[in-house]
Amino acid sequence: MPLFTVVMPVYNVEEFVAEAVRSVLYQTLTDFELLIIDDCSPDNSSEICAQFQDPRIQIIRHSINRGLAGARNTGIRHARGQYVAFLDSDDIWHPEKLSAHAVHLQNDPELGLSFSRSAFINPDGSPTRCFQMPQLKGFDAGYLFCRNPVGNGSAPVIRRQTLQDIAYTANYEGAEETCFFDASLRRSEDIECWIRIALKTSWKIEGLPQPLTRYRLNAGGLSASLYKQLESWEQVAANTAEYAPDFIAQWGNTARAYQLRYLARQAIRLEDGPAAVALLHRALGCHWKIAIQEPSRTLVTACAAYLLRLTPPLYRHLERAAVQVISQIQHRRINKEIISH
Repeated sequence: MPLFTVVMPVYNVEEFVAEAVRSVLYQTLTDFELLIIDDCSPDNSSEICAQFQDPRIQIIRHSINRGLAGARNTGIRHARGQYVAFLDSDDIWHPEKLSAHAVHLQNDPELGLSFSRSAFINPDGSPTRCFQMPQLKGFDAGYLFCRNPVGNGSAPVIRRQTLQDIAYTANYEGAEETCFFDASLRRSEDIECWIRIALKTSWKIEGLPQPLTRYRLNAGGLSASLYKQLESWEQVAANTAEYAPDFIAQWGNTARAYQLRYLARQAIRLEDGPAAVALLHRALGCHWKIAIQEPSRTLVTACAAYLLRLTPPLYRHLERAAVQVISQIQHRRINKEIISH
């Protein structure tokens, strides 16, 4: 039985998937199986994966497209490892990722989900020199709902027992199957799962200071997709309210405001100033106290949104300078926390 099961859904990623697979095979900890879930990919992704001759790799092919959550569920159902790690097939892992998470999980038997910081990379794989910088420990379910410190689907490693503790049965195509992620969601399925772990189990969720995941930013994208993401998030809130109505009553508006501010920042990245301003206004209208709870991030978001809307050339000039300063600050903080970890 391998120590780790790595679950990698594959769909339309022929440009990136070989690099993702290699980042798993080059892990310093070698006790793993890699389950590649071909979710009816229309390109050559599956053929590229099949070229890797490694006995630890198993390719599982769906007969119909199930989406990211459905593909992860398939992988978990086939998993034999004590720990289950997820890697989206356009992202990359640091060679020490599995090794670091093994130590983290083995040192704390109450830890159910271990995640790492993530370094942003450009579509071509080059580093942006910026990182996701979440709080790593000491947070409750409310903080998790508002800020999602796990960050992305390639960062977490979860005990298989933790996943079993949130498993439920659902009907799909006339058959009952065990689910862990909500396969009805095509977006926001990650945060829905993390919230369920926090609310329905006693397992702890904590992060490592090292940026062990390299998270690829999309080359394109439309602002319309941000509103679809908001719709999915609202569905997560509605689903959570069915089993934790008091939690949603307490945290729903606050979390919605943080989600809207996050989407405003994504609109800035897409260089859609009007959408960024509109989303920020909705965030402040939903829960204006985010300006007090996180004044720096809210102010920076507001300045960037208005600059992009009013004077895009000035915004782009200031952004280049700001990235250098932010990168230096983040590097110093990461190094300090790694030493003290």
